[in-house]
Amino acid sequence: MSDRLFIFDTTLRDGEQVPGCQLNTVEKIQVAKMLEQLGVDVIEAGFPISSPGDFNSVIEISKAVTWPTICALTRAVEKDIDVAAESLKYAKHKRIHTGIGTSDSHIRYKFNSTRDEIIERAVSAVRYAKKYVEDVEFYAEDAGRTENEYLARVIEAVIKAGATVVNIPDTTGYCLPSEYGDKIKYLVEHVDGIDKAVISTHCHNDLGMATANTLSGVLNGARQVEVTINGIGERAGNTSLEEIAMILKCHKDIGIDTNINTVKIYPASRMVSSLMNMPVQPNKAVVGRNAFAHSSGIHQDGVLKNVQTYEIMNPKDVGLDDNSIVLTARSGRAALKYRLGVLGVKVTSEEAVDKIYQKFLKLADQKKEVNDDDILMLAGADTAEAHAVKLDYLQVTTGMGVRSVASVGLDISGQKFEESSTGNGPVDAAIKALKRIIRKQMTLKEFTIQAISKGSDDVGKVHMQVEYDGNVYYGFGANTDIVTASVEAYIDCINKFRK
Repeated sequence: MSDRLFIFDTTLRDGEQVPGCQLNTVEKIQVAKMLEQLGVDVIEAGFPISSPGDFNSVIEISKAVTWPTICALTRAVEKDIDVAAESLKYAKHKRIHTGIGTSDSHIRYKFNSTRDEIIERAVSAVRYAKKYVEDVEFYAEDAGRTENEYLARVIEAVIKAGATVVNIPDTTGYCLPSEYGDKIKYLVEHVDGIDKAVISTHCHNDLGMATANTLSGVLNGARQVEVTINGIGERAGNTSLEEIAMILKCHKDIGIDTNINTVKIYPASRMVSSLMNMPVQPNKAVVGRNAFAHSSGIHQDGVLKNVQTYEIMNPKDVGLDDNSIVLTARSGRAALKYRLGVLGVKVTSEEAVDKIYQKFLKLADQKKEVNDDDILMLAGADTAEAHAVKLDYLQVTTGMGVRSVASVGLDISGQKFEESSTGNGPVDAAIKALKRIIRKQMTLKEFTIQAISKGSDDVGKVHMQVEYDGNVYYGFGANTDIVTASVEAYIDCINKFRK
């Protein structure tokens, strides 16, 4: 009989800490429902004390999903735990996730404390959380750099205090797989009462070893993994849910199963990528667009003879239809609606489908083939219609030896404005014209252009970071014309600070 591995998804907490990827409550509920369909056991819904938005999101997610455990993060602080407990009041299954740093650097520099005092604070936090919920998880922050003997003392103490799950984070992504596996093994062998709690992994990808470390932890006794969709998260990200799920599916000999419905992996990946405006790298394992692509002649020959020569996974197992419908200008609404469904986008009315379809036809006239990222961009573009500031028109004159000139027309809450400007290139000229209309002191901090796939007719994505009044705002735009995409991204920033 196979062992059961619990999947703890922190896309909505650790994953959402990525700059520019914040979601509103409605979007978080969408992701939470998708995670429930995916078969995730625990959803870490937020850090309630951190903001009213996070607090409200935990409440609403608790109402929206049924069977997964809803988890709220806290520090080892009573006020944090009080607020977390309040946010979980509607959860059918609830967990408080509390903890404190245990490495010598955290103890000395972060807390100006001692090892014994940290154990006291850890035990006190677990006991306090236990007053509210039966299911309490304790995290030993920076456990990856914590000396094993001391870590074992901490873990033994919190289990005696009532912790049901003990989280051993490699917070900085520093450990080698052998080191991390040995750390889990040490706890299994040296902590009295370790059988009364589930050991959890939480690995970061700073050195590209998050998945390897997580798997090493599982092979040495961990039975919960903390992961995110697409591996998003702080800095270089977290362990990817899809990678762990498919490793265990492909390696049946390991004898460990998850509850993940793997055919939902691809739609979940695309939903998170679209809502967070964070493209999946093409060579990303399992869900990247090249994950099942073969360009080498030798590989193509082998796959045509027998797919198993170069594919260890069936694309259909992760929700990819290897005979997918190719969308062109001749495709109808039904084909578009079907593809939206495959990508995890629920369109509630025929009117909404028609709006997306009209945009689809315009794009299809500009491109030979419309890909999945294009469709997600079109579906997400509807949200821009509710913005106060909208782009009416953009006209640019540029060329070799010619000063770039841009004319911009904006609709601001129903009023029309027009301005022109010259600039050092078409994007600079267009943004200068925009600034003349808005008349706000804004500083462009970051400007990134990314092609979704390849080809001169491809849709380009622009990610922008603008500082205004001491705050930083993130904008996103997508269009076959990169100047238009840049202007849309800048307008997206403006709409966010006008809210």
